[in-house]
Amino acid sequence: MNLQHHKNSISENGFTVINTIFSDDEIDRITDAIQNIDTSKDTFRKSEDLFAIRQFLKEIPEVNELIFNENIKKIIKEVFGDKYAAVKSIYFDKPEKSNWYVAYHQDLTISVDKKLELPNFGPWTTKQNQFAVQPPLDILENIFTIRIHLDDTDENNGALKVVPQSHAKGIYRPETIDWSVETEKICNVEKGGVMIMKPLLLHGSNRTTNGKKRRVIHIEFSDRELPEELNWSERMN
Repeated sequence: MNLQHHKNSISENGFTVINTIFSDDEIDRITDAIQNIDTSKDTFRKSEDLFAIRQFLKEIPEVNELIFNENIKKIIKEVFGDKYAAVKSIYFDKPEKSNWYVAYHQDLTISVDKKLELPNFGPWTTKQNQFAVQPPLDILENIFTIRIHLDDTDENNGALKVVPQSHAKGIYRPETIDWSVETEKICNVEKGGVMIMKPLLLHGSNRTTNGKKRRVIHIEFSDRELPEELNWSERMN
């Protein structure tokens, strides 16, 4: 697995797709673990259009050894760097009949353990006793996200659409996208493949039209220590 090309693509365009990171057997074992959980907890969100699990790696600890296989460990070490650890994880299931549509946006918040008045940290939100805050830009610029695909995903079942190179333009309000200069790219990913992206990359997804489900595990990684008494609420080595 020659990762230099992918490292260059992330740095230049803000994303890359690498297929065949997980075998069918590994994907089956991950999906089995997800199917056997108690979905009544606060961290679970269930509707006709979307099923999501926040703090996924904490909620289903048995998936950790399946997710962090040799391929993923190699990507973290060679593409991200030695000190990177998982700091946030979410599981998204866009069911077959989903009309869930996600407008273009950047991922601008991190999950932390408490609310503190700190310079350049804010605005703050609280969801289900989880504190989220927009940190200074350099912390966001340093994060890498891995999206593990449990299903074949294309433009017909909600593959991400992205604006290449938008990750390098700071905070970029979606309503100001100038389509005369920007382009849109659809990121098809095979089952068992991953998409790696920078959180500041403008991204969104369309409704599902082909009756196929789309299940994705989204994990964010950082190598930064937060200031003062603030800690990453989901940090795992």
